[in-house]
Amino acid sequence: MKKITIAIDGHSSCGKSTMAKQLAADLGYIYVDTGAMYRAVTLYALRNGLMNAETKEIKADELQQQINDVKISFVLNENGQKQTVLNGEIVEQEIRQMLVSSCVSPIAALGFVRKHLVALQQQMGEEGGIVMDGRDIGTVVFPNAELKVFVTASAEVRAQRRLAELQGKGDTTTTFEEVLKNVEERDYLDTHRDVTPLRQADDAKLLDNSNMTIPEQNALLHQWAMEAIGNS
Repeated sequence: MKKITIAIDGHSSCGKSTMAKQLAADLGYIYVDTGAMYRAVTLYALRNGLMNAETKEIKADELQQQINDVKISFVLNENGQKQTVLNGEIVEQEIRQMLVSSCVSPIAALGFVRKHLVALQQQMGEEGGIVMDGRDIGTVVFPNAELKVFVTASAEVRAQRRLAELQGKGDTTTTFEEVLKNVEERDYLDTHRDVTPLRQADDAKLLDNSNMTIPEQNALLHQWAMEAIGNS
């Protein structure tokens, strides 16, 4: 049976990564979290004084000079969960913090950052058998993917999910209002950036999971995948 390429795009905190991981596991495919890659670049910029977390000002020229020094890979931990590695260091926890979340959209809007990471992503998916999620997978990275899905949910639902995730990792200080503001800001920045803005591909299936359970969305996604595999 032919292995296809599955591109999952959508808004922040709508569960793209969770459903993409599950689908990849069900199909025996490779899963790639491109959002983690942009978060890793953001963490690099913050750590190296290339971005001001408060003003969001970026030393773009310096970051561009160093972009090839930003090495990103993925490893599995003892539980089989994929961990993001930045220059040899596992940074999965660090890249999920609100500090990085509030800074990632301006970094992701930089053309040279997107060009660098898109090239890496396309290399990862050359052989098919891959599920990749992000903001421009179906429109830019894999415009010929056999299955494209665009995922969304209301901002309030997404903020509540994100807050629950943070609390599950021990964050007791971040408020719902802070997370909602971050979600809405990221939506605006992602859809209005000059370089490859977030949009639904013309041939993508829309999955609004505002009122869906995880098993329901996974079942629908699996159904679409099997149909795409059967038609390829």
